[in-house]
Amino acid sequence: MTERVPYREAIALQPAALQACFDAVSKRLEMLDLKPVSIGPTVLLGIGASLSAAVAAAAQMRAQGIRAFALPGTDLYDPSIDAGSAYIAFSASGRSEEPARAMELRPNAHTYGIAKADGTPISRVVKHMVATDSGADSGPNTTSYLGSLLTAALIADRAGRPSTTNWTEISARAGAVLKTTRAQADKGARLLAAKKSIDCVGAGVAFGTAGYAALLIREAARVAAQDWDTLNFLHGPMEPNDRDSGVLLFGNGREVKLAQDLAGFGIPSVLVTSRADVADADNLVVIHVPAFSDGIGDAILQAIPAQLLIATLSEDAGLPVCEFRYRQTDTKRDI
Repeated sequence: MTERVPYREAIALQPAALQACFDAVSKRLEMLDLKPVSIGPTVLLGIGASLSAAVAAAAQMRAQGIRAFALPGTDLYDPSIDAGSAYIAFSASGRSEEPARAMELRPNAHTYGIAKADGTPISRVVKHMVATDSGADSGPNTTSYLGSLLTAALIADRAGRPSTTNWTEISARAGAVLKTTRAQADKGARLLAAKKSIDCVGAGVAFGTAGYAALLIREAARVAAQDWDTLNFLHGPMEPNDRDSGVLLFGNGREVKLAQDLAGFGIPSVLVTSRADVADADNLVVIHVPAFSDGIGDAILQAIPAQLLIATLSEDAGLPVCEFRYRQTDTKRDI
């Protein structure tokens, strides 16, 4: 088991965790047969934050020519369902019951596992294990989530069309984002403070980021939150929003006009974007994250200010340490 640290401390560890992950996973992939992933279809599965990582990873893989899609582990509880030729199970802890059971039910399939450490239950039910080695983590997951995204990106580069991204820069980029976005993240937290609900919005890879952010808000700040695909959000889900609710958006496209429109309607909104031509306004805080790599590279970096914002929300709510009130006994397997 890896060490557990307080939430905000874990955010500060992101640059070192990403470097450790890059080193470990690059070495592991030199020995791993990814041909089944290349051929596809490849099913990426998880639960909770790991499902959001799978959603982001699947979108990235599709962009690189791999036939891939994400499913909750529970969608594969019927062993007769033949969804793909390869399966990648995401589980930050390596202990989540649902992806492990789905893999256990497919002993003859090409199966891969992604978790922060080897020797976990998920490693015993897949044929190939990729440990992220992301190190100390918090509850809710921080370093392990970004480690899962980076691992998926490195797999996509080897199994699909190379992205030409210089992943050796990711640690330094993360360190810079930690420093440059902190003030705006705090400002965004003040705008969203005491809201009855917060919607999280993004498209493609950023839809995974939206799902991750919504879960963080629910776990760390105990505020009702929901993730939405950007265009889906326009078709009715935005109707309940008013000045007592908030919206957190990720993206450079339709999300920009949507954020500005929401703010104009008096709805507090925070936009995380790489566009430099968008500025703060009444009811709108813009967090600029310099572009690094379309898709998962930018998603890794854009998750950091979201983590910082939510850390402030949780602390201001008197919840500096995330302690689940309603933890269930059947969600994790024993080591």
